[in-house]
Amino acid sequence: MAAGQKLRNCPGIVLIFFLLVSLWETGCGQIRYSVPEEMEKGSFVGDIAKDLGLGPRKLSERGARIVSRGKKEYFALNVRSGSLVTVDRIDREELCGKASVCVVNAEILLEDKVKIYGVEVEIIDINDNIPSFGAEEREIKIPESAVPGTRFPLPEAIDGDIGMNSVQSYRLSSNRHFSLRVEKRTDGAKYLELVLEHALDREEESVHHLILTASDGGDPILSSSLRVPVTVLDANDNAPEFIQSVYSVNVPENLPQGTELLTVSATDLDEGINGEVTYYFQKSTEKTSQLFRLNALTGDITVLGNLDYEECNSYEIDIEARDGAGFLAIAKVLVKILDVNDNAPDITVTSVTSSISENSSAGSVIALFNVHDRDSGENGHVTCSIPEHLPFKLEKSYGNYYSLVTDRALDREQVSTYNVTVTATDRGDPPLSSDIHISLHIEDTNDNPPVF
Repeated sequence: MAAGQKLRNCPGIVLIFFLLVSLWETGCGQIRYSVPEEMEKGSFVGDIAKDLGLGPRKLSERGARIVSRGKKEYFALNVRSGSLVTVDRIDREELCGKASVCVVNAEILLEDKVKIYGVEVEIIDINDNIPSFGAEEREIKIPESAVPGTRFPLPEAIDGDIGMNSVQSYRLSSNRHFSLRVEKRTDGAKYLELVLEHALDREEESVHHLILTASDGGDPILSSSLRVPVTVLDANDNAPEFIQSVYSVNVPENLPQGTELLTVSATDLDEGINGEVTYYFQKSTEKTSQLFRLNALTGDITVLGNLDYEECNSYEIDIEARDGAGFLAIAKVLVKILDVNDNAPDITVTSVTSSISENSSAGSVIALFNVHDRDSGENGHVTCSIPEHLPFKLEKSYGNYYSLVTDRALDREQVSTYNVTVTATDRGDPPLSSDIHISLHIEDTNDNPPVF
């Protein structure tokens, strides 16, 4: 996100924070808060101590800490005040994109009881992005023979925000030849067209200078403009037409770079330069341009970068066919990324003990760990196991947490040390697995009388 599009240090954010921060509990150790994005580092998120029914000092005494799973931590636990605070500024758009709900999950462990609590923090959107057309100018060429009612596609503005903070309206500068038509598609996107209202005369005026303005619905309202110079040309009475309006292709995420996905094709009945068709990405994001290449002459679309199902599982690309005089046609390309089993399960040990008394009762907790697989479906379904004939078993805990517990009485005189291997295996084809090793020492108790 461009730095110029950020509205940082807004005075209203403090007020928004106190209006938006809320908490509700759903039971089973689940706590929820909501905070606006872009808050300063160290900002208050919620009173963990209060919501767990503990005093601030109790958190420290009970060994409370946040369990780390991901590469980046968004929240920290202040055990002195008993509150959850932000580690750094949180950019909702960078974290969740255009998702309607953005939730960050964390887990809090109380070491003394080996008890885990889930925390969900919803990141609320603020109006920190200005609508952008991706360019300062979009030229349109129209033949003077065009009849009133003819329509010409215009680019849609992109806004990283959601809801009312995203683009809500468009406005065309006052003129006597053109009007603006905005149509809302079923997917929520807006399709813009410049409509010719009155016949053009190239000899009277060869270029019409129009301004298209996009505005969001935030408070305050943010807007940006696009210059639309309309050049009047001699007659070109046929626009390009695509062979099909929608192209679809399904590809695995491990597709090699340089592989051709498909070819879009449009025809034009005109001759000469008016019939020569070239192809362009109509509304290309930076990510799209990094992953795909479009041959302007042939319409071939090839893979330029590495596809990653876990990062994005589908792409929607608008392709524009343009002839020599500026007539346009638009087709949509839908690329669906298929998951392959390319991620082994991750095992994160949350709590573990290195020794246990031989007279410990069955069910004593030895270790608490979390398993996670970034793949989806069967590729991401993980099962855990330990070797048979050991006096231990695995128990499913909260979420994807498992506990390694004693299954029966221990006897140090028979076995004084156990090396337990925990294996997490997914259901992919072929399956991938990961191991952790837990070493446990059995402490002696005076359970044997002297024997002559």
